[in-house]
Amino acid sequence: MKNTFNIVFLSFLFVSCQQKIKPDDIAKINGYWEIEKVVFEDGNDKDYKINESYDYFEIGKNNLGLRKKVMPQLDGSFIVNDTQESLKIRFEKDKVYLDYNTPYAKWSEELIAISDEKMVFMNTKKNQYHYKKATPINILGDGKKIK
Repeated sequence: MKNTFNIVFLSFLFVSCQQKIKPDDIAKINGYWEIEKVVFEDGNDKDYKINESYDYFEIGKNNLGLRKKVMPQLDGSFIVNDTQESLKIRFEKDKVYLDYNTPYAKWSEELIAISDEKMVFMNTKKNQYHYKKATPINILGDGKKIK
């Protein structure tokens, strides 16, 4: 019972303190993002410790862009295929949505929060997807930065 109260309280606090996303914030979406966790509507969550793929977002003019799955490699590069999802950013009633489109489906996700290092989406099932900005993998440990 105590856990349920805490989850409801934190959810209410999160919604009431929700970030107001401005058009200038959309550029922060561009780049490589690694999923950290999914928080389900019932309050349970699933942490992702290791990710075999990242999401790459590219938003251009007129708020049109794409999302691709990419696989990071040990040398800091990425394996990319031709599969991608077209997307459009939509502002509606103080909320921001990413409308996706593929030959097989159309769907939307609400952008809940965005910063230089973190991003949160919510889908129609009220599941929240928490991302962190991806960094290159460098297992060499030689201190060299990978571009």
